[in-house]
Amino acid sequence: MAADAGNGRFFTVDPLTSASFGGRISLAETSTLDSAVCALESSPALLVQALYDAGGLLYLSGLNEISTEPGLLTRLSHLFGPEVEDYEQTLTERSKIHPEWPQILQITNMPPSCQMPPVPPDPPLTAAGGLPVKFPHRRGWHTDQSFRRPPPDISLFYAVIPSPPGQGQTLYADAAGAYDTLPADLKATVEALEGIHAIPGIGRAEYAVKAGETPKPLLPHQWPQRQPVVRTHPVTGRRSLYLCEAGQMDWIDGPFVGMEPGPEGDGAELLYDLMMHITQPKFTYVHEWSQGDLLIWDNRNLLHCATWYDAQNHQRLMWRTTTRGNPGELYSGEGRSWLPEDDARPMAGLDND
Repeated sequence: MAADAGNGRFFTVDPLTSASFGGRISLAETSTLDSAVCALESSPALLVQALYDAGGLLYLSGLNEISTEPGLLTRLSHLFGPEVEDYEQTLTERSKIHPEWPQILQITNMPPSCQMPPVPPDPPLTAAGGLPVKFPHRRGWHTDQSFRRPPPDISLFYAVIPSPPGQGQTLYADAAGAYDTLPADLKATVEALEGIHAIPGIGRAEYAVKAGETPKPLLPHQWPQRQPVVRTHPVTGRRSLYLCEAGQMDWIDGPFVGMEPGPEGDGAELLYDLMMHITQPKFTYVHEWSQGDLLIWDNRNLLHCATWYDAQNHQRLMWRTTTRGNPGELYSGEGRSWLPEDDARPMAGLDND
């Protein structure tokens, strides 16, 4: 995955050594990150093509200037799509949105968001002493904002204040590579199947249904959305599995259209089989965060997962942006499912405002 003559003036790309996909970007020497971003903006297709060539995951390190100049993150984001999403216009709690940059989602245990990390897996390590990645030992695998139609394309995730070493890793899974190796009978099963994706925290997740929670009342624009289980990438043409697990699927009417619903149905059994396949270690990458790291991934063919960190004793602050504009022919001409028909806020009734 060496840089070609076209992008070598701006950056070089090396494969991630611990994964079968992904590339590490080294920017050309410049006086400031602003200068590097200006250079990339002059040839915006180069970094995007590098993302596709790397299977949908890029890693850049040492971008510490973003922490004091958040606009650099939104400028980088604009390279990957015609629209960098305004989170105030999506199904996002206001407390998680950057107070000055509405295109930036803040994932942090600090006020006002106070978002706690997932619980550690049980047991915390694999039998071989490694970090668990495979479902269901590892829970929380998802793709960003899949409960909206059309869903977003690319996410950028930046470490302002990372968790301590060995904690708070982000895991990634290659859903295109996983699709390629599906047995023929499973490929036939999922070919025209649709999953039902739901906003987390509305009482329709697997754990909520098992606990007997009463689902929250929803406005029409907040209802779960159907998505194809197999998506064809609009640029690379590769097919991949597009689904989430416990928290972001609808376990009342789904997880799949036309299959027995609920945690004990045949739809649940299929989802478990697919998730165990996608999250095999050979399809995954574990990222250990350092301050100034930036990861860029393609939600159309990758899943990811957060991990535990000691939020009682350490602060963590991560910034995320999402871009949209090329979900694929399937979504051609569709309106935005999450926009209310009246003056209601997208999250009306679901957050604390």
